[in-house]
Amino acid sequence: MSAVFAGVDVGGTNTKVLIATPSLEVIDRVDLPTPAHAGGAAIVAAALGAVTDLLDRHRASLAGVGVGAAGVVDPATGTVLVTGNSFTGWAGYGVTNAVSAALGVPATLDNDVNAFLLGEIAAGAVVGERDVLGMTLGTGVGGALVLDGSLFGGPRGAAGEIGHVPGFGDELCTCGQHGHLETIAAARGMASRYEARTGQRLPVHAIADAARAGDVDARAVFDDAGWGIARGILLTAGILDVTTVVIGGGVARSWDLLAPTISAAIAAEPPVSGAAIRVEQSTLGSDAVALGAAAQVRALVRDAELA
Repeated sequence: MSAVFAGVDVGGTNTKVLIATPSLEVIDRVDLPTPAHAGGAAIVAAALGAVTDLLDRHRASLAGVGVGAAGVVDPATGTVLVTGNSFTGWAGYGVTNAVSAALGVPATLDNDVNAFLLGEIAAGAVVGERDVLGMTLGTGVGGALVLDGSLFGGPRGAAGEIGHVPGFGDELCTCGQHGHLETIAAARGMASRYEARTGQRLPVHAIADAARAGDVDARAVFDDAGWGIARGILLTAGILDVTTVVIGGGVARSWDLLAPTISAAIAAEPPVSGAAIRVEQSTLGSDAVALGAAAQVRALVRDAELA
């Protein structure tokens, strides 16, 4: 077996670890609890223990490890910069240095939404596309951009943050401002909107079930979310001429409820370029971040081989 690449998706609750062939075919994967409040060394040690177990199970050698992590990171230094209260001792931790020192292979680190998008371009719903907006609909709304084949973070690393553009009402966003897309298209915001309409707070999957069963309030929550997502896509198409989009995350599992409204809203106000907008649901599911991280370290290794 050729040397494999490992991908790690560090979330506040769970960490997913997988190993993949050089062509990014997943060989095996494992999920484990994230020791999120035990500090950066413990978080990395848990992930690398899973990598080692997978290598031993398949008698494989390792070519590199890519890590996708929630929060703000500095890919250039491989350091976590900012995290929410889901982690303790993670901000400021040098992830790539720790991984390389432990396993003796190259390592990369990027934001989890960036890794999600790289995964879908490398092996998922938008394979080979060079200009793509990626959106993740979970507790919040994450965004990432690939322009001309490369991740584009902008001068301050905030490019693609479609979840925090205003113009979507006046509800309070998790960031402290008001009316951001996240307030109508993320799980937390959708639950709040359903509660405001009915007095009952339900998780998004239950709201989706209710919508399918004919609950008009639940249907309205999904219609609002689909409309907001479409507006974000149209803004991107108008400003950057990016007309390929891939959407993942837990809320996107209810694609049957989102897609019709997204399509109708885009058809009502097509971009001035006249280009068709392609909107795809993630095909990699929960593997997307880890596989995208593996793709990123694979590119680093290949670039080094060519240098």
